[in-house]
Amino acid sequence: MSWLFLFFGVVAETMSHVALKETEGFTRPVPSAMVLLGHLAAFMFLAQAMKDMPVGIVHALWAGLAIVSVTLLSTIVYRQHLDFTTWTGMAFVAVGVVLINLSQGHAH
Repeated sequence: MSWLFLFFGVVAETMSHVALKETEGFTRPVPSAMVLLGHLAAFMFLAQAMKDMPVGIVHALWAGLAIVSVTLLSTIVYRQHLDFTTWTGMAFVAVGVVLINLSQGHAH
């Protein structure tokens, strides 16, 4: 169940960060509310994930997956085109997430 909470935390964080651009410095109420609620939801889901997983592992996976998913979604939504070096960095983040998942570090 922890993995499901982690997944929902990443989704909430991703949606929140992508909506942040639309707030125009928190001057637009609807996107601003989406950002605040998204962050709140993300932390609530992460707190649930941390009941059965180590804090460091949850945080590393959450941060890495959020970086990749925000970048991918921003590319689609805002048509932000990134260069090869940036995508290479994203690949390294993705490989790091896989390595963390394959490690014994998340076992109690």
